[in-house]
Amino acid sequence: MPSNDVRNLLHTAVPTAAVGVVAVAVSGAVAGGKGAIGAVVGVALAILYMGIGLYVLQWTAKTLPQLFQAMGLMLYVAQLLLLMIFLAVFKGTSLFNARAFAFSLVAATIVWMAAQARAHMKAKIFYVEPDSEKNEKSEKTGSSS
Repeated sequence: MPSNDVRNLLHTAVPTAAVGVVAVAVSGAVAGGKGAIGAVVGVALAILYMGIGLYVLQWTAKTLPQLFQAMGLMLYVAQLLLLMIFLAVFKGTSLFNARAFAFSLVAATIVWMAAQARAHMKAKIFYVEPDSEKNEKSEKTGSSS
């Protein structure tokens, strides 16, 4: 993974993990142990889905740039479908507090998206790849005298 991609991942995952710690503490205080487990599952799911999504989009941008927009749309639909499958499988579970899970999942997702937008705005990304080789003769522009 190139350093720019790792930097973007760190700038998004670290704030999300920090919010996750707060969510686990609040859920543990409000709903007990099952609330803390629900918050951990919610934050872990958000980081996992969004991290995989970021990786897939970075890979698509580098290898198949013509499919970038379509892949982004397909990826978000796939993430929603995977989340619906997860919710259907764990519907009515007593393993964790569902309300703590939901609030921590939403909070982690919002923080991830905001941090990703901020990281992208702060990134110094070239629009045009600079030439690695310099031409031996310099060319002048304009008319010759």
